[in-house]
Amino acid sequence: MYTPPMFKSDRAASLAFAEARGFGTVCAWNGRRPIASSLPFYLSYAEDGTPLALFHVARHNPLVKLADAVTPWVLAVNGADAYVTPDWYVSVDQVPTWLYQAVHLTGPVRTLSDDELVVQIDTLSAKFEDRLLPKKPWTSSKMTAGRLDALKKAIVGLVMTVEEIEGSFKLNQHKSDADYTAISNALASQADADAREIAGLMREARPQAFITDTAATNEATTLERSV
Repeated sequence: MYTPPMFKSDRAASLAFAEARGFGTVCAWNGRRPIASSLPFYLSYAEDGTPLALFHVARHNPLVKLADAVTPWVLAVNGADAYVTPDWYVSVDQVPTWLYQAVHLTGPVRTLSDDELVVQIDTLSAKFEDRLLPKKPWTSSKMTAGRLDALKKAIVGLVMTVEEIEGSFKLNQHKSDADYTAISNALASQADADAREIAGLMREARPQAFITDTAATNEATTLERSV
């Protein structure tokens, strides 16, 4: 991943982002072309602290044959993204751009044993069921043994040993406070949910810029009323 220094996120922030998203695209090379699949995952950690990304695919997915525990794959995790028009800047001579958050995890992938797959299924479902609380979480124990066994035979569990973590959180960090707040405010007014999310992330990243911006706005309003 090409990431200019001003947009590069640190290891902890990148892993936290990937875990919170829990959905990405894994990509491997079969010797002739890339093979990719979009899927949910969760992160765990080996005893030495090495991150592990766990997921599963259909048994007939061509990725299964590429999980040799040696060749690295990429797991690309994307967040919200939004287009920015030059018309929103305070400064002149700006160009269109796109703001986004993305993390790439890279490392070799191996298949899970049957016992590991059982844990993977339950842990993965629990991760996303927790988002639906206070609904009573679904668990695999609600299925009949025969049906569960049939489904387990139809999938293959996989785990990536994460050797490289790359994160790019491009939120216009290099822009002046005036341009930064103008873009965030413009994005916040859009109907698109991603645009509004990016606006919120920008406010979280540089809250002081918005305090200054609000103060300037209030001062201008006061002057207008006194005229």
